[in-house]
Amino acid sequence: MAKRLLRIFGPLILAAVLVFAVLAMPVKLGFSHVSKSHERQAAVSLSPNVLRGKHIKEEALKDGFVPFFGSSEWSRFDPMHPSVLAQKYHRDYRPFLLGARGSQSLTQYFVMQNIQGQLRNKKAVFVISPQWFVKSGTRKDAFGFYYSQLQTAEWLTHFRSDAIDQYAAQRLLQMPAAQSDHFIYAALQRVASGKKLTDYQRFYLQTRKNMLTQEDQFFSGIDLPSQNLKKVNQQAQKLPTHYSYSALDALGGRLGKAATNDNRFGISNKFYHQGLKKELKHGKLKDFQKNLSYTKSPEFADFQLCLDQFARLNTNVLFIIPPVNAKWQKYTGLSASMLKQFDEKIHYQLQSQGFNNIVDLSDKGNVPYFMTDTIHLGWRGWLAVDQRVNPFLTKQQEQPKYSINDKFYSKKWQQLAPSDLKQYENEAK
Repeated sequence: MAKRLLRIFGPLILAAVLVFAVLAMPVKLGFSHVSKSHERQAAVSLSPNVLRGKHIKEEALKDGFVPFFGSSEWSRFDPMHPSVLAQKYHRDYRPFLLGARGSQSLTQYFVMQNIQGQLRNKKAVFVISPQWFVKSGTRKDAFGFYYSQLQTAEWLTHFRSDAIDQYAAQRLLQMPAAQSDHFIYAALQRVASGKKLTDYQRFYLQTRKNMLTQEDQFFSGIDLPSQNLKKVNQQAQKLPTHYSYSALDALGGRLGKAATNDNRFGISNKFYHQGLKKELKHGKLKDFQKNLSYTKSPEFADFQLCLDQFARLNTNVLFIIPPVNAKWQKYTGLSASMLKQFDEKIHYQLQSQGFNNIVDLSDKGNVPYFMTDTIHLGWRGWLAVDQRVNPFLTKQQEQPKYSINDKFYSKKWQQLAPSDLKQYENEAK
């Protein structure tokens, strides 16, 4: 009976052992090549699998793509979008768009973990959305959607047991997604409490990382979305043959006017009819943001994780702060003074630590055709971004000198009232 069972199940057991051994191997298996066409597709795909994974991002960034961190603004493809302009005018760089709806600082920090080699001593672009900095911070379901065991395992195999890692572990433990692997969850608990990992945990994490890395190489390029690359190609056809700011500005004005001509907010007609018209008809959105604040949030500490990581890797970063559509802001009651206070607070967090490359567009919300909807950049907004992004990426820049301060992880900073900022600055001197 035993021999019969062995004949039946033996091959299956052997196959399972071989598959496990192959996946757990710490070496690449010859599937590392990513074609140029796959890199171009992935760079604009905004695919969750690409964001969670490693292989395609790593190979594309090695080939000269530049990481553009952000969230839902990247999905607004019009002729002035960074990916379109870079392609049309054969720029020395191509954006690799990292982020989509719901991705915030905590997600971006873990995205960085398996592309550290491609960030070290390089350049990057990072869009800071004021809307991230709400009272509750990043949504747990949104974080879970982009959560990657591969990125977490990679991080846990090289963490340093300092303030940045302890805070990151504590934040991750607050997310239900962290419980998807019992052994990783247990390792996070030790890191969060300032303890070293056990020998078994280190062995498990290394093995798990190897398995997930091999899986990523096998599957990361399968069913890669191509519709956004088609959009980039279509939008590029609308641009003049040669780059001219005045011609592009005029084109942006014409396109923006045609696309926003049936509502009083300067919002794209499509977005207005799909998402707002019905609600506006019943007056449900009037003054609905009057009590909203972006000045007290755990997002400030999550954002510090990203700054800390950039400083460790000596990454030169251009930060972009987009505006809010001014007409929409007034209608919904969103406080202009609160937005100014947020701007001051985020500037202090950046500049006091040596991050001085900032494109602050927060005062441009009333410029015609600058926005495509309520909070996202559009035609002239993207063109304004390009005026800073292009020279930043194509010309030699002075290497910044960072001075990271762990106080930005504190509850005091997260909840600091903007009116107390001056006093806080004086105490820090």
